[in-house]
Amino acid sequence: MKTLFFFLLFTLATAGSAFSSPKPNIIVILADDMGYSDLGCYGSEIPTPHLDSLAAHGARLTRMRNASMCVVTRASLLTGKWWPSALPTFEKTKILPELLKQQNYRTALIGKWHLKGHPMDRGFDHFFGFLNGFTDHFQGSKTYRLDREPFSNFGPDFYSSDAFADRTISFIEKPSEDPFFIYLSFQAPHNPLQAPKADILQHRGKYLAGWQAIREARFEKQKELGLFPSTATLPPYPKNLPDWNSLTPAQRDLEDLRMATYAAMIEGMDQAIGRIISSLKESKKFDNTFILVLSDNGTDSFSVVDKPMLAQGKLPGDRNSNWQPGTGWAYATVTPWRLYKISQHAGGVTTGAVAHWPSGFAAKDQILNQPLLVIDILPTLAQATRVEVKRDGQSFLPLLQGSSSAPPATSFYQYMDHRAIRTPRYTLTEADASGWELFDIKNDPFETKNLASENPALVQKLNDKWQQWWTTHNRTDSYKPKTAKGNPHYRPQGDRGSGTLYQPSAMPKSLSHRYPLPKK
Repeated sequence: MKTLFFFLLFTLATAGSAFSSPKPNIIVILADDMGYSDLGCYGSEIPTPHLDSLAAHGARLTRMRNASMCVVTRASLLTGKWWPSALPTFEKTKILPELLKQQNYRTALIGKWHLKGHPMDRGFDHFFGFLNGFTDHFQGSKTYRLDREPFSNFGPDFYSSDAFADRTISFIEKPSEDPFFIYLSFQAPHNPLQAPKADILQHRGKYLAGWQAIREARFEKQKELGLFPSTATLPPYPKNLPDWNSLTPAQRDLEDLRMATYAAMIEGMDQAIGRIISSLKESKKFDNTFILVLSDNGTDSFSVVDKPMLAQGKLPGDRNSNWQPGTGWAYATVTPWRLYKISQHAGGVTTGAVAHWPSGFAAKDQILNQPLLVIDILPTLAQATRVEVKRDGQSFLPLLQGSSSAPPATSFYQYMDHRAIRTPRYTLTEADASGWELFDIKNDPFETKNLASENPALVQKLNDKWQQWWTTHNRTDSYKPKTAKGNPHYRPQGDRGSGTLYQPSAMPKSLSHRYPLPKK
């Protein structure tokens, strides 16, 4: 009896201590169209020391899955709901900032919204950014807002990543005893490919070796970092991507500029995050701030506006331009996965995430390979902030705090004419409505050998599970994919012969002086 009495006293004391401890500040940093390997801590040659430091003192979540497309991922992140129902029910679902407001959180959205309505009608106290899918990084657009008012003060030094960092720091440093939630939604490195010229020139010439050389170098670094076994090998070269050595010098010149601009955008975002980290440390808020970094989907593989850009005399990096990364650099940046944004193959849905919270979990340079989903983020942050809520996702906070348990590993995907189901052993996936492909991801994690014809019963079983999920969350028995045919922005991606062949553009002689290659 005495033992039971002391046990109850201990339980009450520890429970009281847990609920009296300060609630964490939360910063969710969402990059836009950033590839899996674009951070140094995930294999990149691009300098990202600040994000690498968060990973070194926190955890890398190496199998975080998103929904492969900007708007769908954002809706699922904020609602914690599966993608087919996240968008249709978005306006009727309490989203993350609305839940945190109930716990006296100050809330801010800095950056891209790209969802229905206005963020300040959905629980955000402060908004600085733009409402639509993308804008000029230097000159903004008519959808920019400062809270509810139109914003047009784009001076000569305005650049989106820097402006978003400035506004984030101002919100952090505002005097208040209440914890804060900041959804820092960068536009980088989403098109248009733009960065300050001096930053681009720092990377100029580094990519003349080509996308295959960059992919191979990143993969070797990933193996050195312990992200993949030393015996792992890359998937075969895509059939819809020309060999780098077949390109003319003018094509290689423009491709190098394209990637140099993209790299400058990644580095600029990291520098902006570094200033935010400094602000957190100076204000003594760093240790109790839960920072989660991820991307909304894989890299954009398209290059549909090259011709009109060149016709207007505009190059990657220029103001009022709209260049995209293209298939070659998308292939390098999603290393080691296959396919890209929109696709439900791993290159489209896998993000190299980083989690850091010194007061909340003692992870130091942890590599966590458990499969996690973007719908798990809301339940995780809800648990961290003591919000009672039930959604489709499940909290991975116990995993960060040392538990061996993880959310269920079966997951489902769909966007346009791409879909997939993933189990711990198998992935069944389809690209461009071209039929199911089956992969044994235990032995073939990079989805290279299609086993569908050899295992029709298993394909049917997984198909039935996917269909049941689709029916439950889309509330319809029929699945009629929205084909990409006829839409110039979404050309077939298949890298085994069914995808559109990538045709790199060439640097015009009349423009080559604008971003000169370094002298040999």
